[in-house]
Amino acid sequence: MLAGQENQENVPPGGKAPPPAAGTRVALGLLRGAQQRPGLPPQAARGSGEGHGAAGRPVGGQQAFAIHVDEPDGEQQQQQPPRRRGGPATQKEKAAAPGLRAAVCGLGERRPLAPLGNAMELSFDSPSIMDISITSEAEEKKTNVNNVPDYISDIHTYLREMEVKCKPKIGYMRKQPDITNNMRAILVDWLVEVGEEYKLQNETLHLAVNYIDRFLSSMSVLRGKLQLVGTAAMLLASKFEEIYPPEVAEFVYITDDTYTKKQVLRMEHLILKVLSFDLAAPTINQFLTQYFLHQQTNTKVESLSMYLGELSLIDADPFLKYLPSVTAAAAFHLAGYTITGQTWPESLCKVTGYTLEDIKPCLMDLYHTYLKAAQHTQQSIREKYKSTKYHGVSLIDPPETLNLL
Repeated sequence: MLAGQENQENVPPGGKAPPPAAGTRVALGLLRGAQQRPGLPPQAARGSGEGHGAAGRPVGGQQAFAIHVDEPDGEQQQQQPPRRRGGPATQKEKAAAPGLRAAVCGLGERRPLAPLGNAMELSFDSPSIMDISITSEAEEKKTNVNNVPDYISDIHTYLREMEVKCKPKIGYMRKQPDITNNMRAILVDWLVEVGEEYKLQNETLHLAVNYIDRFLSSMSVLRGKLQLVGTAAMLLASKFEEIYPPEVAEFVYITDDTYTKKQVLRMEHLILKVLSFDLAAPTINQFLTQYFLHQQTNTKVESLSMYLGELSLIDADPFLKYLPSVTAAAAFHLAGYTITGQTWPESLCKVTGYTLEDIKPCLMDLYHTYLKAAQHTQQSIREKYKSTKYHGVSLIDPPETLNLL
């Protein structure tokens, strides 16, 4: 049972017996089952159909989502192996195949190549001698792929424009008939565990939360399908951000087989339609990366900034009303103030156009969240940033007072 699960209403199980090795899974137990609301038939909470009307409410009181399926189920054609150019093998080729295999096996293990010096001798007067000093010098230099001075201002301007377009609706949870901010917090907390389990990038988590909030801003979701939304959003973010994203079967597994592979893929399809395939959403993590380039600081301040930025993902209220660039600025300021005592630097003030007065409301909300982090019901982010990878910044006590002068 996840932390904070005892504060929710008693939710009946999803109708599936737990597997023998369920302890090894990162499963979100609270959201597996859907508690039936008064007046709703069982199909509305536990049905496998995912359908919504234009107003985002269950159609006929029985389905949760409306998904258009392009192809009938069960009509997948098996891929035939490509035919070799030139037609089938001849009898002569078939007869020669065993002999060829025997000859290959008789070669034994592969031998390493002989040193180049034994193969040929090069005169020092020869023009073919290569000067390797340039190669060695280039290998010693580590390039920061984010450091592009010629375009960094244009990139920041573009991110500021896109963050407005990709911003979720502030009060969308008030229009949700069956889920609450506490349920969303549990879902995000679980996604943090999933990201750690599969060694995903922090950006993947931030993108997934953005997809969830934008989807819930347009669609009403029953609590029994909330984890499905989160799973599909994490799958999409992994495909967008990761080099080697986990397979769909892995995401089915971490839900403790609450949903099928077919349901996850259908939900992925629906999220893409609702988001209009706009997946490149600016995140707090991206803006923090930009700020680190403009204002050099130590690694502990960077890790604490990232920790505070992720803390803001848990609670939709009040942080949904702030743009990611503002929340990132507040996180950077609070982390620098906690570690080094510095305030909002003048260099970032010129780059972002934000003064200390502009980020003050978000800064105060983030400071109160920082103060209560140890007592928060959801602790996955705090446990994540206790590791040496992040210099154990979640164990650093917040400042007793915050000087905003």
